[in-house]
Amino acid sequence: MLLNEVYELVKNAGLASSEGEFSQSWLGHSECYLRTLRFKKAAPSLGSIAICASRLQKAGEQMVSVARYRQLGMRFLAMSERCHTYVNREAIEIELG
Repeated sequence: MLLNEVYELVKNAGLASSEGEFSQSWLGHSECYLRTLRFKKAAPSLGSIAICASRLQKAGEQMVSVARYRQLGMRFLAMSERCHTYVNREAIEIELG
């Protein structure tokens, strides 16, 4: 699942210490959001992925301006693009129904 990859990236960067913190800070949901998705074997909402994409983009843009974090920032921006692409693709599929 895409959000699991994002969580690992954010966690390894030291920007979230748990799934609960990630769910709240990066997805705009309650602390149990990822755990609930896993338990129910459900797909995340497009809204949560869109919020995450925007937050990844903002963080990535800030990181690339600092030489020390440029490489990590590029990874955040690439992950943001993957999230945006996913949202756009799913939105088109929903519209075409």
